[in-house]
Amino acid sequence: MSAPSVRSREIRLVARPSGHPGPEHFASVLAEVPAPAEDQILVRNTWMSVDPYMRGRMNDVPSYIPPFELDAALEGSAVGTVVASRSAAIPVGATVSHFLGWREYALLDAGAATVVDTQLAPAEAYLGPLGTTGLSAYAALTRTAPVRAGETVFISAAAGAVGSVAGQLARKLGAARVIGSAGGPDKARKLVEVFGFDAAIDYRQGDLAGQLAKHAPDGIDVYLDSVAGDHLVAALDAMRLDGRIAMVGAISTYNVTAPMPGPHNLFRSAARQVTLRGMLVNHHLDLFPEWIETAARWLADGSLRTESTVVDGLERAPEAFLGVLQGANTGKMLVRLVDRDA
Repeated sequence: MSAPSVRSREIRLVARPSGHPGPEHFASVLAEVPAPAEDQILVRNTWMSVDPYMRGRMNDVPSYIPPFELDAALEGSAVGTVVASRSAAIPVGATVSHFLGWREYALLDAGAATVVDTQLAPAEAYLGPLGTTGLSAYAALTRTAPVRAGETVFISAAAGAVGSVAGQLARKLGAARVIGSAGGPDKARKLVEVFGFDAAIDYRQGDLAGQLAKHAPDGIDVYLDSVAGDHLVAALDAMRLDGRIAMVGAISTYNVTAPMPGPHNLFRSAARQVTLRGMLVNHHLDLFPEWIETAARWLADGSLRTESTVVDGLERAPEAFLGVLQGANTGKMLVRLVDRDA
């Protein structure tokens, strides 16, 4: 006899925002999830991720990833426990990562899930340092804008999930000086005291270019850009000859309602032979095995330090997502799915 269906709470997108999204763009819905068919598994999600890139998926425009559908559950990285299985490869009780977050129960093909080793690291680590955010930092600084020994590296959004790992990774790759930018004095202080940056810029204090020049008077060699806007302008002004820029995100532009002008100083990249290269993490998934092996070892010996901002309850996932867009997180923003009453 096959397993019965389950009722599952899920968060749906019910309207597309213009400018800043709000709670009114989301709805919590109780849905029926059928039992697994052949080669499918049913997962009880325990952790899910909310990330800045999801803002772009709320718009009905072509991009590197399809937009979210209206009146359907949103998607994103999650981990959970297999509670029913018709797959020989993934048994009941296994912990898996997959892409059907924003819901309590996920029904998916076994081939769309990856069994994770919770003896190596806690399950939630596979959404942060051992997930695509950690991989983004690794790919950006080893492939897209590789760091060389003795160089000066500048990281924007440095207290976030990607930036906090990237700063530490830059040091491990041989950087002589690592500078991070974050919003507010508490985050700036953590960059130095917790994540090991040499210097921190609080961009909310203004004069970003002046602050960067103070901490890197001879310029920078590598810039990991998750912000665009004034951060990219400041980095271009500070780039040394043959510098490299990894363009990972542009969070300062995600809620704009009109086209943003490009950096006024873009030609500096020609005069200094600077390379600006985009980075999409899904083009670097082949690096996952080596990154997980390396990063898990660093997590175990304490040489890679991470933090998470945790929001409890699926119903608060929109709140957590909106918080990410406003810089409310240090490290990875996670939603922990707590058991609800039957």
